[in-house]
Amino acid sequence: MFYLHMLLLLSVIFIGIRHGGIAFGLLGGLGVSVLAFVFGITPGTPPVSVMLIILAVVAASATLEATGGLKLLVKYAERLLRKHPEHIVFLGPLCTYSLTVLVGTGHSVYPLLPVIYDVAYKKGIRPERPLAIATVASQMGITASPIAAAAAVVIATAVDNNLSISLIDVLLVTIPATLTGVLVACLWSLKRGKDLDKDPEFQQRLQDPEYKASLIDTEMESQDVGVEQTAKKGLVVFLLGILSVIGVALFSDSLLPDGVSMSVAIQFMMLSVGGIILLATNVSPKKIASSNVFSAGMTAVVIIFGIAWMSDTIIGYHKSYLVESVSDIVSVYPWTFAIAMFVVSVFLKSQAAVLTIMLPLGYSLGIPAPVLIGVLPACYAYFFFPFYPSDLAAISFDRSGTTRIGKYILNHSFLMPGFIGVITATVLGYFISMAIN
Repeated sequence: MFYLHMLLLLSVIFIGIRHGGIAFGLLGGLGVSVLAFVFGITPGTPPVSVMLIILAVVAASATLEATGGLKLLVKYAERLLRKHPEHIVFLGPLCTYSLTVLVGTGHSVYPLLPVIYDVAYKKGIRPERPLAIATVASQMGITASPIAAAAAVVIATAVDNNLSISLIDVLLVTIPATLTGVLVACLWSLKRGKDLDKDPEFQQRLQDPEYKASLIDTEMESQDVGVEQTAKKGLVVFLLGILSVIGVALFSDSLLPDGVSMSVAIQFMMLSVGGIILLATNVSPKKIASSNVFSAGMTAVVIIFGIAWMSDTIIGYHKSYLVESVSDIVSVYPWTFAIAMFVVSVFLKSQAAVLTIMLPLGYSLGIPAPVLIGVLPACYAYFFFPFYPSDLAAISFDRSGTTRIGKYILNHSFLMPGFIGVITATVLGYFISMAIN
């Protein structure tokens, strides 16, 4: 029965891939219905704590976007890139990584992609070099962000299972591990592919005057929209809010009332951040609800609600069988749990959803908390198939055509930077976590 139920889960995931986005959550709910009414299984527990944290963080981030604060961050990053174009292969990915860490979502990468292309091409640098790792870096920053959905899952799972894992424990591992992974992948990207002046394929296309004229957007650098005062206020409040969350996490024993967990604290603190931004800037609530961050965040909530609920139902029902089957391997080689997370992430394009499914399973298998923290970077593997929105955006913004999907699908621009970055971050994260815990 376990394999039949897993086949049902895989069917839901594969059909979800075809439709994308919110379909994962809706089909996950359908899967729970089939398990309940056809197989007579009592549904598991939906990840309510995780969803509430995501809702609170999304509300605050969407309020920031509505004030123009997110555009202001992008503007600062653009200034840095244009000031040092010769270092675009490192600075581009570092900017996308930092944006994700600050705002908690990789969707902040889109405005920077055309800038990275423009700076690279005008400097004569093959655009594929910074663009491919820039999109990978934007997703690797998720596990290093104190307000991302992935952190919410870790903290909520720790509370639910009485694990001694704090937000600081996570960040002390994920920040240096993922940052190093990004830098190593950038180093590899420095010499990837042929220089544009030595690339025969590009040079042949360059013979077309119309194509040559399309390579540079003459309006790119002139698009300098004035920054409103509300954007600066919103950004200052938001950054102070993030620092406050980290401060409370550091001194939770003395700052939080008895019985209040850090999981709950993140919820009311991030809602408070959004509320203060709203009062300080008088931004329209309708503008908040219609922002890109809000739309992406609500999609993530529904995905986690459905697919994680279905997986929890299956794992809970077959818990004893799973423990008996793999506990011996995991007890001897606990790092193999990273491989399992990586494989799941290839198909499930949400790090928060992967962690919602896998962390409780890891706890059930008796994997030590330091190992669970150390292998967190392995929850990102959806670069394997080049169909994630940020990857497709990078391809479309690269007018030179160097960032692309190959003839055989898997020979695409993001595969090697992804493997190098994630493997480096996971291995380093594992050893850092084992050393400090």
